Amino acid sequence: MNRGNPVRDSRSLDGAWTFALDPNDVGLEEGWHEGAEAWPADAKAVDVPHTWQEDEEQREYTGTAWYRRTVHLEEDEIGDRRTVVEFGAVDYETTVWVNGQTVGDNRGGYLPFELDVTDAVTAGENSIVVSVFDPDDLSEIPHGKQGDPWYTRVSGIWQSVSLRFRPTTHVTRASVTPDLETDSAFVDIEIESGADEREPGDVHVEARAVRNGEAVAIDSRTVAEETDLLLAFDDAQYWSPDSPVLYDLEVTLTAGGETIDRYEDSFGMRSIERDGDQFLLNGEPIRLRGVLEQGYYPETLYRPPDPEQFDREIAVAKELGFNLVRKHVKPAHPEFLRSADRNGILVWEEPANPLRDTDRSRDEVKTQLRDLVERDYNRPSVVVWSLYNEEWGIGHYDTEETLWTDETKQTYLASLVQSVREWDATRLVCDNSGWAHVDTDVNDYHRYYVSPDRATEWDECLTHLLHHRGDNFATRRWADPDPDPDPNPDPDSDSESDPPVMISEFGTWAMSDPTANVGRDGGDPHWYSHDFLVDRMKRPSGVEERFTDTDLEDVFGSLDALSECWCDRAMTSIEHVLGEIRKRDEIAGFVMTQLSDVEWEFNGLLDYARNEKSFHDDFAAINDDVVVVTALDSHVSWGGENRHLEVSIVNDTGDPIDGDVEWRFGDAGGRRSVTIPPHSVETLEPVEIAIPSVETARTESVVARLESVTSTGETLDRDRERERDHELERKATEPVTVVPQQRRATADVTIFARGVLAARLAELGFDVTHTLTDDVNLAFTANVTDRVTNFVADGGTVVQVPDRRGEMAANEFFEFRSLPPTESWTMAASLLYQNSTLLDGICSTPHLGWEFEDAYPRSVVTNVNLTTDTVHVGYVEGWLAEWSSPLLERTTENGRIVACAFPVRTAVLSHPVLTTLVIRLIGRSIDD
Repeated sequence: MNRGNPVRDSRSLDGAWTFALDPNDVGLEEGWHEGAEAWPADAKAVDVPHTWQEDEEQREYTGTAWYRRTVHLEEDEIGDRRTVVEFGAVDYETTVWVNGQTVGDNRGGYLPFELDVTDAVTAGENSIVVSVFDPDDLSEIPHGKQGDPWYTRVSGIWQSVSLRFRPTTHVTRASVTPDLETDSAFVDIEIESGADEREPGDVHVEARAVRNGEAVAIDSRTVAEETDLLLAFDDAQYWSPDSPVLYDLEVTLTAGGETIDRYEDSFGMRSIERDGDQFLLNGEPIRLRGVLEQGYYPETLYRPPDPEQFDREIAVAKELGFNLVRKHVKPAHPEFLRSADRNGILVWEEPANPLRDTDRSRDEVKTQLRDLVERDYNRPSVVVWSLYNEEWGIGHYDTEETLWTDETKQTYLASLVQSVREWDATRLVCDNSGWAHVDTDVNDYHRYYVSPDRATEWDECLTHLLHHRGDNFATRRWADPDPDPDPNPDPDSDSESDPPVMISEFGTWAMSDPTANVGRDGGDPHWYSHDFLVDRMKRPSGVEERFTDTDLEDVFGSLDALSECWCDRAMTSIEHVLGEIRKRDEIAGFVMTQLSDVEWEFNGLLDYARNEKSFHDDFAAINDDVVVVTALDSHVSWGGENRHLEVSIVNDTGDPIDGDVEWRFGDAGGRRSVTIPPHSVETLEPVEIAIPSVETARTESVVARLESVTSTGETLDRDRERERDHELERKATEPVTVVPQQRRATADVTIFARGVLAARLAELGFDVTHTLTDDVNLAFTANVTDRVTNFVADGGTVVQVPDRRGEMAANEFFEFRSLPPTESWTMAASLLYQNSTLLDGICSTPHLGWEFEDAYPRSVVTNVNLTTDTVHVGYVEGWLAEWSSPLLERTTENGRIVACAFPVRTAVLSHPVLTTLVIRLIGRSIDD
């Protein structure tokens, strides 16, 4: 019994319950709600909180299940108070009986509900029985990412249960609305009057804000007057991630000098608003540096494995440089929010979404949102409400018209936004995260670009969306406050009232060692082989066999080495993608996907068990308050040329920075003094870098540092507690692949080629012919005709290259698959790797990198055969699926044909690396 409150008590009902499945739905008919004697023999003990999918034999079960326990109550516990049973969350439809008497039901899987059991409980032993129904069909039910095609289902009493004893007249709610302009807080109090025959004028209500045990603001009045109180602060302390000051709220009801109820909560003095292109926290600019977090755990699913879990997660998120967590497509666990309040991190919260748009699904989303706002209104950490994600449940379903074109959906969504703003005017509202907007405070985008594969396309994407913000709105009817709007507005036009831009989803997959994934029985985890994981890239089952059945084992030797390579590739991509966001101060913030892996989706900064990945510290360095972002006009150069380095300094702090920017490349370098204002980005004039002549291809590094920072204020260095007036360093490194200037060819070789490739090979000094004859040593062609096929059969060597459109044409030797040209979630989950002498000195890592800038392949060979093929560059997606190659060599009975999907046709002479690759392919044909 918790007796911390003199007039309220509570009794935890967590712990041992009896549990039974009811697949034939006979429990009610057989009287399971009436007594233990009616329960089936196979009922078993479980610990609540509990999700039945934690047990292997129940993992795929949908339908009805029952819980039962008893609790002994003393007469003085019950007294003349009200008794309620409170559930933190039960998924999905719940009916409750106490001592055989129905006391109520609830529908919803994520939020608390309570049922008054005063008339059902008695002194002595009491039976509490709960029936939970979770249907197989989730399409109209808000369920987030449970089940097909995502993660394990969650059903049952997955949050805590308690009995609560309250006075008959008691406070049911106290919502605190801070006003930082007046340093006051408005307290809206709801009181339920009991049957104790007191008149409202007899009851006095008092609200107190308490800090460090001392009341710092008090207001009171009689209930007969009103129950809205105002707390005025002489020296209000504002809540922020850097200073998470909380006040204890105490609301007391008294009558006749006697305390009849005390209600307790906490709150913070915090404001959030948008102002032009930026967000303001407590009236000061803030750039939101967020990370997506889904609240799934390997063994306990929605439940945290221990009470310290949320504190650890928030500590790691802050260590990695984030000031915000986006809790993805389901309400945050209430204890996570309490931890966020205490430890200081902002939260973007959103409901679980359904799959389909129906009257029922709309009603359930709205009810869920209303309850979510009410539950978390006093949590200062929560600063954003989302309503939908990517049109899930409002147009994303295959047979539905999308939000982009459906005016009925647009009107409904705008109305829901208005409702949420009426319920809570203190937070930002995002109508439909990432996709078509209607009325929003956050103009956010979900963009999964991978770099350097699509580095140029990412730069172009950001430039376009910032110049055409209206493109992200399905309609401007609600976005423009003009009292006399254009009756036929242009949906692509921008407006001065457009909300700040955020990139609220982006990221790159980074496989951690799969051999570390072990289930309870020592075998594969249960999520390795969900029936709905039909997409091979999402299916972990068989990953070790795929590793050995391809060339991956020959290249890497172990899955651990492959993981290290993949993490390095991910960091390369993330550094550029994030840097392009951060150096554009028109972008008000971002949310990266994601804090940890979740089941098969390994795009986390941590693995599923919340262990660090190999690039943990490197990521923290590029996501700090102050960072150096660099860019080269090209990461590939002929020896003896000049390159240009652009340096941007990002200052997300509230203090100016004075320092020196130093750059170095080999023995050359330079230094410039800079002053960076608070909350700003400064980009320096490009620096010219002389690339030395080289004899062999190699990769060098350009390093830019921000040094000798002198300022005052908060700590910049995360690793050591030191103030800014001490010296510190921020740096960025850019690789440059330097290739020797090409000398004229001297090899005695005749090459067949046509078009621009023929001209450039001839310019290099090769003997080029436009006719495929027996005198040809090597043929380059985009079309494998019968003549080409016969040439190979007669012992010739052919290199197939992309056509004018950059595509590879299928033929009797090769089948091809095109890769997405721009944004792609699957490309973000891919790995291009190599272990080829053709790339000696060119590739400095086993994965492809900046050496192929603007020259990545757009197709891959899918019918790879290790018996006949030499794979020079391999390609996989996700859990080692879609094994293929953009550069392989196939030996036939007499000849040889190479598939080269790199854009060599127009790159010879203009791209040093591809020029070198072509020359090496030619040399290989001669040597053989």
